Amino acid sequence: MAAFGAFHGLNPGMGWLFALALGLQRRSERAIALALIPIAAGHAVSVAAVAGAVLALGTWVSPRGLELASGCVLLAFGAYKLRAYYRHPRWVGMQVNVVDLVWWSFLMATAHGAGLMIAPMLITLSDAPHATALPLTLAVAIHTATMLIVMALVAWIVYKKVGLAVLRTSWVNFDLIWAVALLIVGVVALL
Repeated sequence: MAAFGAFHGLNPGMGWLFALALGLQRRSERAIALALIPIAAGHAVSVAAVAGAVLALGTWVSPRGLELASGCVLLAFGAYKLRAYYRHPRWVGMQVNVVDLVWWSFLMATAHGAGLMIAPMLITLSDAPHATALPLTLAVAIHTATMLIVMALVAWIVYKKVGLAVLRTSWVNFDLIWAVALLIVGVVALL
């Protein structure tokens, strides 16, 4: 869960780039930090919704059935993202408040399939003997905390050390990597 949190934290689509833009717009390192908290909260709500669905569905569907279903959904979603990795929603502007950031982050994490990516691990946790919501809650908390730490480090390094030039010269296409990662996790879930 921590590794996936770090991976999500590196992905600019999960929010560090938005927080950096707000910090640059306001010329404030503090603005970056203040933006990252609601971004992490929105991401956590999206992932927690998947955890809740896993827990609820686990009462009616066998763990293997859930794994197969999540694998198929991940493969389908990964194939879609691979085909359309260059498309991004453009509905939000840069004048946002805390509620807007939480909502935006929730929508982006859901649209990118962040919760889907960790569904196979959540299924494994929910299949443990005497499973309750506690292991899933801890998993979501660990995932979100790691993501927040990595996002903060990346945004701070770009803001204070390397500058925006790195975005023009060394840009990594995380959407393409993300699409491939969804496919890999889908295959792992099926196997």
